[in-house]
Amino acid sequence: MSILSPNPVNDLIWNEAWRSSVFRTKFMIGVVGVIAILITFPYFFQTIEQHTGPVLNDWLLSQLPPYDVSLIIFLVIWAAGLLILIRSRRSPTIFLMFIYSYIIITLSRMISINLFPLNPPVGLIPMVDPLTNAFYGKVYITKDLFYSGHTSTIFLIFLCLRRRMDRLVTFIGTLVVASLLLVQHVHYTIDIVGAFVFTYPLYRIGKKIALSGWNTVEKKVNQNASPN
Repeated sequence: MSILSPNPVNDLIWNEAWRSSVFRTKFMIGVVGVIAILITFPYFFQTIEQHTGPVLNDWLLSQLPPYDVSLIIFLVIWAAGLLILIRSRRSPTIFLMFIYSYIIITLSRMISINLFPLNPPVGLIPMVDPLTNAFYGKVYITKDLFYSGHTSTIFLIFLCLRRRMDRLVTFIGTLVVASLLLVQHVHYTIDIVGAFVFTYPLYRIGKKIALSGWNTVEKKVNQNASPN
């Protein structure tokens, strides 16, 4: 049976969650928020491409010859995305935590990119990611820099997952992605470090918003959905 095929227990958990008005409200707000952000992405990215800023003197990048490792970055990030999708089938709570944190982190990145415009690193090799690039519009974006969206997204997936092995695998994946982004000269070192510094506290805020009111209902939902 496919890992994404219908599962009676998973469906029962989501059916029980959907019976809660708290969950329905949070779900709808979160989904609408993500859709609104995705719609604005092409306009936002095309706007920041018109900005100009300094080219940073990055010692670490200067030690790394640039290589195109787009495929590996793409596979690791979207494998992590598939994993959290699978786990969300079993846990509406993981789903809520991720989308609310993602919204807050994305808005924070939009602000920081505008406040601290940078020109791209020397030796940047355009990254080919057919899924992510679909939201960039028709031009390749080079100034989506401080702080790294790829790093923050996979790090957020790590933070939202609950199983020990899931967290171990996605943490290793986070380190791999962060390192390879530097190898490809897609980001400065400060962009990568900033992703870790900003993502964790913003995840805590997103988690608090997502679980407010819902965590008192969650235990009852899980009990009702448990097989007899």
